[in-house]
Amino acid sequence: MSHADQSVDMAAPAATIYALAQDVASWPRFLPHYRYVRVLQETPDERIAVMGARRSWIPVRWTARERLHPAIPRIEFIHLSGWTVGMEVAWTFAPTPGGTRVTIEHDLRTLRRPVSRTRLARAIIARFFIRPIATRTLARMKALAEQLASNTKEPHEQ
Repeated sequence: MSHADQSVDMAAPAATIYALAQDVASWPRFLPHYRYVRVLQETPDERIAVMGARRSWIPVRWTARERLHPAIPRIEFIHLSGWTVGMEVAWTFAPTPGGTRVTIEHDLRTLRRPVSRTRLARAIIARFFIRPIATRTLARMKALAEQLASNTKEPHEQ
């Protein structure tokens, strides 16, 4: 397994979803499985943050560099520490007839810890950590983005 990708279609414009997704410092307020996000450094197009989430009862923690590409739109992360050090992650936003398909792509080929690079370790990381956390993240983002999108529609559009 070299990639772990999760996608969901959202009935919301990419700009609305992107605004939620790029604001990692706010994730713990609306993503209950995120315990904390501490931004260590920030520029207009990049952040470094320590992130803590839960996979069921298991706490996980990592530091990541977030790169923002609003014009594309695309958000890229590279994990700087934790079991997933080196992993590259991309959020992509593709237009669909009803809104936007959001995909979180995890590139497991870029993992740097020798123990994490084995086929078995990549499968465990993807199935038991990435998939559950990304699925919950996308489900909650979908609910919030669709609520925001429906609140901004003109009365004749509803």
